[in-house]
Amino acid sequence: DMIDADLGAIFMPHGLGHLIGLDAHDVGGYAQNTPPRSERPGLNKLRTARVLEEGMVLTVEPGCYFIDALLDIALANPKQRVFFNVERLNNEFRGFGGVRLEDGILVTKDGCENLTNCPRAVEEVLDVMGGKSWPPKIDIMPKMKRTWVTREGGKMVKLAMPFIEQ
Repeated sequence: DMIDADLGAIFMPHGLGHLIGLDAHDVGGYAQNTPPRSERPGLNKLRTARVLEEGMVLTVEPGCYFIDALLDIALANPKQRVFFNVERLNNEFRGFGGVRLEDGILVTKDGCENLTNCPRAVEEVLDVMGGKSWPPKIDIMPKMKRTWVTREGGKMVKLAMPFIEQ
């Protein structure tokens, strides 16, 4: 029901990611012989409809925002308003802003490789905030398929990171 009401467009008013190439926001997401850009709220912000191929690099950047102007539009729309706890929204989330996580992803033959090397698990964030070194000695989130690197002599070197089974 929330999808049918286009509620996602209220909280994530940006695309889910974009291609990375010669520029940070590479063009080419809607090429010939790909589906056209949707007109539907939320989906119209997607930056590509291409079939992903090995070697492509793109971002995956989900976010959640509480933007007053968009919240006001949603609250004025009966199809969207039914999903809100208005009192809690007004008391706890208005003025909060939002958050977005952005990962650089390399498409591989059998899936993907996450090129973003930053703390994501609560434990990792707390460790770094507490002064522990990064990257950690053990990957506690191997399902993220993160690529671990360090710099040696000015060059990037991949690390073989042990992990904890989840």
